[in-house]
Amino acid sequence: MNLKKKLSILTALAVFQAFASIPANALAADQSDTTTANTATVKSVEVVKKEQTIAESEVKSGSGTTQTDNGTVEGTKEGTNPVTTEPTGTDVTPVEPVTDPADEEGTEEETTVPTTPVEVEQPSTSGQSVAGTKGGDLTLYMNSNKMMQDGKTYLAGQPMAVKNGVSYVAIRALVDRVGYEVKYDNTTKETIIISGEDELRFKTNSTIYTVNGESRTMKGPAYQQKNTFMVPLTSITQALNITYKVNQSAKTVVLNLNTKPVASFTVQKEIFAGDTVTYNTNSSSPKGLEIVDERWTGRQDSFDQPGTYTVTYAVQDSSGQWSDPYAVTIQVQKPNLPPVAMFTTDKEEYKMGEKITYIDQSTDDENAIDNDKTVWENNALAFFVPGPKTVTLTVTDKHGASNSYTKTVNITSETLYTMSDFNQLFTPVGDKFIFNGTEVPAMEKIPFTYYDEQSLLIRSNSPETVNSEGIVYKESSIGQTRFMIHHVNNTGKRVKMYVVATNNNAYTAVFEQQNMGFAGPTPFATVAGKLSIDKWFKSIQTGADQKKVYIQPGESKLILTELNKLPMKEGQVISLYSDAFSDYRLDYNIIMIEENKDPMTVWSTLPVLDRDGVHNRGTYPNATRVITYEQEIGSKPARLPLGDNASDPNLVGTDPMAYTDASNAGNFGVLYKITLNNVAPRTLISFNPRGGKYSGVALVNGEVVQLSNGKTLSAPNEQGVLYRTGSYGESVTILFSAAPGSNLPVNLLFTPLPAEK
Repeated sequence: MNLKKKLSILTALAVFQAFASIPANALAADQSDTTTANTATVKSVEVVKKEQTIAESEVKSGSGTTQTDNGTVEGTKEGTNPVTTEPTGTDVTPVEPVTDPADEEGTEEETTVPTTPVEVEQPSTSGQSVAGTKGGDLTLYMNSNKMMQDGKTYLAGQPMAVKNGVSYVAIRALVDRVGYEVKYDNTTKETIIISGEDELRFKTNSTIYTVNGESRTMKGPAYQQKNTFMVPLTSITQALNITYKVNQSAKTVVLNLNTKPVASFTVQKEIFAGDTVTYNTNSSSPKGLEIVDERWTGRQDSFDQPGTYTVTYAVQDSSGQWSDPYAVTIQVQKPNLPPVAMFTTDKEEYKMGEKITYIDQSTDDENAIDNDKTVWENNALAFFVPGPKTVTLTVTDKHGASNSYTKTVNITSETLYTMSDFNQLFTPVGDKFIFNGTEVPAMEKIPFTYYDEQSLLIRSNSPETVNSEGIVYKESSIGQTRFMIHHVNNTGKRVKMYVVATNNNAYTAVFEQQNMGFAGPTPFATVAGKLSIDKWFKSIQTGADQKKVYIQPGESKLILTELNKLPMKEGQVISLYSDAFSDYRLDYNIIMIEENKDPMTVWSTLPVLDRDGVHNRGTYPNATRVITYEQEIGSKPARLPLGDNASDPNLVGTDPMAYTDASNAGNFGVLYKITLNNVAPRTLISFNPRGGKYSGVALVNGEVVQLSNGKTLSAPNEQGVLYRTGSYGESVTILFSAAPGSNLPVNLLFTPLPAEK
């Protein structure tokens, strides 16, 4: 045999041995049903700057091979026999059944081979492999190298292992089953996984990996186990959005590897026969492939007849795979008919000042009239000028269709009531009317007395307009405490407000939130103030906002968290009222900071903001004022002033941040409990602002009464109706607190009602 022929034989033998040395990294369950295994595409590298082929083990183990520092595989050592008994890429070998070792954290296990023949999963000899096409769920077995997919069993190079509470998998076995491309960068010594446009890079003994160039941290470092590259399972599932389920009893982890594209669509909520149907589609590929085609069944741009229709939608990706059809059942309704507006009056003709009763008789075929969109025009309770009066009613259904009806009533020249008498008798509770407010100061003041109940008021209202981040108020309190917080954001950025409570005691403190009235953010101070009082009274009625917070010694916690649910934009206002109780003294810091900052991290470093010199802040004891009046009231005009600093003196307290005394101008934050035990029969009780515009509520005999039904009362010539007594004297209880954003003082008016005709 000549030398050249001998070298050719040796070369062929070396090539055969090189392929024979590749480990069998996955085996199929049934010899009679053997199919070619799908493996990841592997690219070769010739120089350091290029990429290098890697197999399941990444570096060959066993006799005659070693791994060099640069990650390449060296050849047979001198003096060793390069023979291997491992199967080649075409061999199918019967092996013993796989047994799952005991579930011990971090234990290395020897895997016994199954008795049934299994399919050998190997990289193809061409250096390329076909990505998986079935895309079924992949089941991994804890502490075992067994994997199940599409009814076949595969064996990884190493068992799924747990180290320091982190689950690791053999990276090559996993990506082979998933159908991703895998490469090795010899320059950076990184293993690379490619899925569509996503690229993941891993390094041995590092907890850092990159996803599309962005560094991320794994729960544990990648490592090599018997020349098999192992990575935390979650690093791949999270980066590639692979969902999975853990079954602890079965000791399995099931990965959802569906590679089909996904299609969906929506249509408008309501569709009527003859309407144009709007189809909003959505589609994507788990592998990042382009969507190239779509198909519909049952789609119509409009449906002529009412009924039930099923429409399906599917898409195709660039690999030719179709999604599962996405079906929507469409209920097509008969064409919507507009509502029919209609009303009557109790009479066709009225005297001037005679009350008119309007009876709404509007109908809709679906009984779906939107009451919030019902509009009356010129439906006065009475007219005081004779002649025909045209009244119009417009109603709208839930679909937006509307209809109007107009009726004319005749007003004679005869007078039944004057405007003043009519308003006192018939203006509904919660509505307002105009009167001569200059007469109010001449009314007799009710000579009431009062006492104050213990409740510490923390009034955070200055600077009302906050120009920078900081602490707007800080105070300490024990026992019964009331918070009033009212501020405007003028920082130029989106902010949030928080209340931080700190327990500097040696014992656990309990903070009990008893009720809550919070409103905002809104651009309107009067709206925020009114709504906060409204919600506060309703919370007092229902007790629905009660909660407890336990604060350990030395601990700080957020309280009154309704305050910080939403960020405040520039120019917006928040307003909060809340009563609370603590069994130990707590330190409170009320802060405003940029919305993305952590309040628990920054609050102790914030500057204390100065008051604005216009609005009031302070800590005021005894903030519940109790007024009880036993003498008859209402038999002649009289008034009860509140917030005037005369009949109703301001609370006196301190501003602990400015180290000065403070007077609670207007007594904002004070809860008035007014009990009038002898209100005369046929008495009108009304509310008259004296200091400017006012918008708020009161609690009258347990019922929340709007002072102007959502409208603003103006001083001095408007009054809102609170209550009317009947034919007998009554006891009337009124709870009142001044709404932030409104103006004080105010008067409660008591006026004898005119005789009814």
